[in-house]
Amino acid sequence: MIELTVDDEARVAEIVLNAPEKLNALDEAALGELDAAYREAEQRAGTGGIRALVLRGEGRAFCAGRDISGVDPREDDVLGYLGGRVEPLLQRMAGLPIPTFAVAHGACLGVGLGLLIASDIVYVADTAKIGSPFAALGATLDSGGHALFFERLGAHKTMDLIVTGRLMSGEEAVASGLFSRVFPAAEVLDASRAAARAAASGATLAFAESKRLIAALRDERLGLWASMSEENRAQAALCDTADYREGFAAFQQKRRPEFSGRE
Repeated sequence: MIELTVDDEARVAEIVLNAPEKLNALDEAALGELDAAYREAEQRAGTGGIRALVLRGEGRAFCAGRDISGVDPREDDVLGYLGGRVEPLLQRMAGLPIPTFAVAHGACLGVGLGLLIASDIVYVADTAKIGSPFAALGATLDSGGHALFFERLGAHKTMDLIVTGRLMSGEEAVASGLFSRVFPAAEVLDASRAAARAAASGATLAFAESKRLIAALRDERLGLWASMSEENRAQAALCDTADYREGFAAFQQKRRPEFSGRE
């Protein structure tokens, strides 16, 4: 079951994967619920109702991946699940125009790994388990895992994870550059919520421009000078926003800025 709550005062949404009895593994119905939650978050972000989002899982794990407990491999519509359900969801998540945080703890595998990849900032518990467990299933890594591991770890370490099925700890994953920061398991949720609240009170229009630029660097492989030109255009566009003017005024008046997220 997927739950969406909103802190109206902080303007932070929280989406919860709440099926702890199966380590928050996702079947097609759960993916539909998750997509609907992100659609609602998208609408609320568009109206300024929310300015940051936290994704987390209940229980011992963030998300153990696809729920295959009732899947008959002879009749499995893999493309329908991955291409028709998972990929559009991950694209929707990545496209949200607000900072998004994910809280990684316990198993973060398969589609669960993909949910982390599609989030902007991932705070990881030291107890997290991240890798490719598919060798034991006769399947292969999915949901963007190949791209993430190859980009951050290189070909040899990626193939080692895939072939051996070894799972990385949260500390190792962060030290390897996969995700943002590592925390003790008892602290990671509070740290993520605090960071989301701080981001929601910040210059979210500027954050959205940085998010767009980073996506272009990743997906279009922009070089230095092309990236610099995009930065220049982004900065020029921000000049006309209320937050840009407020930031300069606060600096000149030696006070804390009060950003609104308004154009």
